[in-house]
Amino acid sequence: MKYITLIIVFLLFSCEEKKDVLLPKSNISIVKDVQDHSPVYIFLKVEGKDTIADLNRKSAIISTNWIFNIDKRLPLKLVIPEVIKMQEKKRADSAHKNENAQNYYSYADSIGKNLAFLSFTKVYYKTEKPNKENFVFYFRKGKEHVLMGNKEIKITEILQHFYSIKFEKVPDLVFLFDKNMSYEEYIQDKILLQKYVTYNLDKLPVEFIF
Repeated sequence: MKYITLIIVFLLFSCEEKKDVLLPKSNISIVKDVQDHSPVYIFLKVEGKDTIADLNRKSAIISTNWIFNIDKRLPLKLVIPEVIKMQEKKRADSAHKNENAQNYYSYADSIGKNLAFLSFTKVYYKTEKPNKENFVFYFRKGKEHVLMGNKEIKITEILQHFYSIKFEKVPDLVFLFDKNMSYEEYIQDKILLQKYVTYNLDKLPVEFIF
């Protein structure tokens, strides 16, 4: 019932502001239930030839779990700076801080026909290239395979390839996402990473967007 309510509120908000958000889709639900939440919206806005990520945080309550409803058509280079702003705002507000409050991206489960959520609470984004000491898996716009050095591999085989290499010193494994990929493509990659690489992506808390 609470998600029916959430959808109704979402539609009312959209009608009032004459805006809507097209959510990413996946056939996997990572998290199905989030209690005590408040929304953050990032709309796609077009002004002339410019595409803008239009952030609306009016309903975001610091002490609650935040659900980020972001338009799937936006490129990462526009989305991530707005996400960083909200992360910093929540992390810096010690007066109202709730240590248990999480941040989630929302998306639509096309199989279960329900809203689903992906936690990114501990992720720190860097809008730059990783340094040469890192072992980088590069997720590119429009590509199903991940680039590891000069080799293309499947997401399902990332750990297999990483552990098959004999390092003198094991480097940090990091993910680099193409800043020009769509937000939907990013979410779909993140869901596959959570399923096939590590259930707890917070173990790899830094992501590079470049």
